[in-house]
Amino acid sequence: MNILELKAFKGRNIYSHKKVIKMVIELGQWVDIPTIDICGFNPNLINYLPGLSEHSCSLGYPGGFIERLYKGTYMAHVIEHIAIEILNISGEKVNFGKTRRLGDSSCYNIVYEYLDETRGIEVGKIAVQLAKSICTKRRFDLKAALSLAEKKTSVKQLGPSTKAIIEAAVKRNIPFDRIGTSSIIQFGYGKYQKRVQATIVEDTSCIAVDIACNKSITKRILEDSGIPVPQGEVCTSPQEALIVAERIGYPVAIKPEKGNQGKGVSLDVSCPTEIDESFRIASKYDRNIIVEKYVPGNDYRVLVINGRVAAVARRIPARIVGDGIHNIKELVEITNQDPKRGHDHEKPLTKIKIDRISLKVLSKQGFNIRDIPFKGQRVLLKENGNISTGGEAIDCTSKIHPENSCIAVRAAEIIGLDIAGIDITCPDISQPLLSNGGAIIEVNAAPGIRMHLYPSKGKSQKVADMIIDTLYPLGSKHSVPIISITGTNGKTTTARMVSHIFKVYGWNVGTAVTGGIYINERCFVKGDTTGPMSAHTVLMNKCIDIAVLETARGGLIRSGLAYDLSDVGVLTNLSEDHLGIDDVYTLEDLLHVKSLVIESVKPEGYAVLNADDPMVVQVANRIQSNIIYFSKRQDNLIIRSHLASGGKAVFLKNNYIVIANGNGNLQGLDISKIPATYGGKLIHNVENSLAAVSVAFSMAIPLSVIESAMYSFYSDELQNPGRFNIFNIKNFRVIVDYSHNIAGFKSMGESIKTMGASRLVGIIGMPGDRSNESIKAVGSLSAEIFDKLIIKEDSDLRNRRKGEVAKLLEEGALAQGMGIDRMEVILSESQALKTAINQALAGDLIVIFYEKLDPILTIIKKASFDIENNVRQHSIRTNYSNTKV
Repeated sequence: MNILELKAFKGRNIYSHKKVIKMVIELGQWVDIPTIDICGFNPNLINYLPGLSEHSCSLGYPGGFIERLYKGTYMAHVIEHIAIEILNISGEKVNFGKTRRLGDSSCYNIVYEYLDETRGIEVGKIAVQLAKSICTKRRFDLKAALSLAEKKTSVKQLGPSTKAIIEAAVKRNIPFDRIGTSSIIQFGYGKYQKRVQATIVEDTSCIAVDIACNKSITKRILEDSGIPVPQGEVCTSPQEALIVAERIGYPVAIKPEKGNQGKGVSLDVSCPTEIDESFRIASKYDRNIIVEKYVPGNDYRVLVINGRVAAVARRIPARIVGDGIHNIKELVEITNQDPKRGHDHEKPLTKIKIDRISLKVLSKQGFNIRDIPFKGQRVLLKENGNISTGGEAIDCTSKIHPENSCIAVRAAEIIGLDIAGIDITCPDISQPLLSNGGAIIEVNAAPGIRMHLYPSKGKSQKVADMIIDTLYPLGSKHSVPIISITGTNGKTTTARMVSHIFKVYGWNVGTAVTGGIYINERCFVKGDTTGPMSAHTVLMNKCIDIAVLETARGGLIRSGLAYDLSDVGVLTNLSEDHLGIDDVYTLEDLLHVKSLVIESVKPEGYAVLNADDPMVVQVANRIQSNIIYFSKRQDNLIIRSHLASGGKAVFLKNNYIVIANGNGNLQGLDISKIPATYGGKLIHNVENSLAAVSVAFSMAIPLSVIESAMYSFYSDELQNPGRFNIFNIKNFRVIVDYSHNIAGFKSMGESIKTMGASRLVGIIGMPGDRSNESIKAVGSLSAEIFDKLIIKEDSDLRNRRKGEVAKLLEEGALAQGMGIDRMEVILSESQALKTAINQALAGDLIVIFYEKLDPILTIIKKASFDIENNVRQHSIRTNYSNTKV
């Protein structure tokens, strides 16, 4: 029983629109044994996890899983439920799971929902370990395993403040992405994106943060602006601190000049004997120490967001309450068992630590850690009320005096912070500071918001929502439009056409296609960039106005979508390709994968569907968005029905692309004027044009812009490299194309028949991961299309033996009746093209189905240059000879 693969899908995926963990497990001897036949398994499992009795399973009611367990169910299904139950025990309320056997093997795919990635991964391991231990009758320490998993989780987990900000964004459907394992979060896409770390937002002034981090500079600036602050000075030695304390008068506060979270702070230092120790404590955090007049009163934190008071909390220092039985150290340990307390910032409250400051505070009260306070006696362990040192908070937002609100807002503005935590000490925040002797003690950048979200008493304030509203005021945009294009064929060309339309419209376009990542015409990354990582790269770019993403099968299966919802999803067509790979065996399986793009469109967005493809039309019943159908036929029944019900469509009529809705037709583009269709002869590019126009229509692009863009889009190496690019070399032509499946070859065959060639020469190959039958079928089809074949192989054999794919193609061509004298096997793609060019006859049309584009283009350009150069040299020699005569 071994885990072969364990990975997290962080967004919508082919298994669920929720985040899931996928686990591939090899069950070995346990694969076909129902748990009822494993001695003691079921009762032992329930003893470990009694909460399984609440699982409904497929029966749909609590107890359904237990019922199936005792009727007989298999190990993979049980492991799925173990994982879900352990996540529930750990505080994640999840219930989705799915289990599927991989063919006839002893391996299973197990998928289950999660909230925290680290916990989700660790729980998968625990689930397998527990099941294996019960099977082999070995004891398993579930409590210890869960404890270790929680420790690993807490290391990478975001704190409650950041989580709250993310939750506020999710409520407004604002997409987010955690950058690595840091606490930096990116909200939004493209030019609307904003980055946040804790409560420092992207627009926060760097110099303002630096000022706030230096307490003495902050005090000086506030004092110069008439804000009440305690009198004090910066010292570098205990002797100097003593002199300052004597001059300003006791009691004093001693703290590091640069510090946070109350670290190294000593309050109410009342006599010279305390100066030395307080100075040493502060010196652990900074060499410059502030000695200032101690301001008596309550400790308040006023949170200012974007020029207004968002929340106020009274902070209570860390303390324990005696029970007459336990000593102070034991009472701290009991207090720290509160599930709301964690390490650092991981939970609403922080565990109390007994340190030198705690011992000093206890000593001032006449206690040591071994003393037993009487029942109900309150004992302080810290002087400051910071939540990060174990303190608690009482909400006082409704009590702050308006004058104090103005002072707090003014202090934040003076320092230059858009989000600030203003620490005020005064007897009562409901009374004006200027009349009750209160003062501003500190101004904090990146203020914690736990105390406002989870006060011990009083009302929770929606400060996270206020931060998000500051970043994205209601009604503002948070994402550029996303166009996601999938299908078997035509994805790349359609994406390039769509991008060209938006560029002509004046937008900066980020595009990811088979060929590279582009910002407008500039290519930033070369290669096959049709997966989620490439899409993510585009969406992270701050320059773009819109993202156009070619979304291929492989990336959907491996990692799901890089975004949450698109504005437009396109399904160009669906035909046999990649079957038998990645657990996709049928066209229905392939449709399930591709339909994720169409299902993940905003409700107000559009799904663009090919009405001529019966498989594509089946997706309509899964769609929550609007639909635009496109078709090569105006009499398409799907189109007619859709228009009759008030829908929108794009179709071909009398060689014009017509845009239509329930209210009538809008005469569109002359198909013969779209260069990429070669006068309408390239049917596949007619289809791609229809799809591209549909996308532009859905985005309300003016018809004049669509027309201008489509009439200026060429299927050449500049605008559409590698897609039906035609090169004229002397008296013959070469077509370079990326077709690599049966439908693509058929489309090529239909197109080149109309091009008036005297002989058709095909340089054919197929990716090695296709089935033997598919490869042979391409060989057979090629024998029908071409007069001569040169069979080559890709350099990436994809686990095939050298020559194996070529042999299959040859067999297919022979089976179709092509003579061996009309075939040539040259495994090198480059050499195959060179041979075809060298052997070319006048009027030939050579078609190469390439693997790597750049070497092919280099060969063609060199051949063109060599021929032109030879012609030029011949002309020079002829002219010289005539002159001599």
